[in-house]
Order: sequence, then structure tokens, then C-alpha cells
Amino acid sequence: MAHIYLTFEFGSDEEKAQQARHKLESWKQAFRLDKKMLYKFDRKEDGASAEEAAPKETASKAADAKGAKGSKEKKKANPEPAKLVSSKADIKLILRLALPNHEKLTEQRLLKRFPAEEPFKSASPRTLHEADAGFADVETRFEDLERHGAGFQRQS
Repeated sequence: MAHIYLTFEFGSDEEKAQQARHKLESWKQAFRLDKKMLYKFDRKEDGASAEEAAPKETASKAADAKGAKGSKEKKKANPEPAKLVSSKADIKLILRLALPNHEKLTEQRLLKRFPAEEPFKSASPRTLHEADAGFADVETRFEDLERHGAGFQRQS
């Protein structure tokens, strides 16, 4: 069974990346591609933005801990709805298709469909087969992300 990798670069647009994740999840269910279609998000953050985010997060946790110790008051609700944090991270989606040989028609349809649909269309889609240059690099990066648990994380 040969693997095919599709890469999509979303830049720093977290909203488009989340739309892509939702679309992939719906396609996995609709076409029953549970183990045949895997994806990982590769987020490369700038050094400065990663360092800035860490102190803010620890400061807010410390403030929550102080508030919880003193009394049993209800926490104030945020008046603003939760928004996706826009960072300076470079977001890249790596999608691996591993369809058996008897599902060639499904493979062809999916390879045509991904780059044609929004939000994938605007994310500079690239398809890599085993014979293509750069295939080994993408494969090792995908396996590293899989091994280290990076990439897709379910959000509640």
C-alpha cells in the first residue's frame, strides 16, 4: 500500500486551519477513511511569539490559583466570546492517504477533491507521490509529528 502526502500551507491563519480540520473530520466519517487518511498540523512558531505566550499563560494560571484559594466566589464570565488565538506561527497541514490498491478510484477522486475545495484551495496544495522529490522529507516530518504527539489535538 503506497502512501500519498498532500501538504497545505495556511501561513498564520488559524481559522482556515481549523476549518480544514473540521472538513477532514467530516470526510473521514462520510467516506469511512478512519485509518486510511491521517493528518498532522506542523506549527513552526517564531522564537519571540512562543516566549511571549508562555509568560502570559503562567501569569493567568497564577491569578486563577490565587482567586480559587481565597473564597468560593463564582468566576466572572468573559464578556467576549472565545476567539482563536492568532499567532505568528506558520501552520502547515500534512495529510497522508494510505488507500489499498483496490480503492484507486476513491484515491483519484480524493486527490482531485482536496485541492479544489475551500479552505484547501487557498493553502497552496501540493501532492507528493513516492517517486517525487521531497517525499522522504515530508514522510520523516509526518512520522516525527506522529511520534511526538504533535499535530492534531481534540478540542472540547
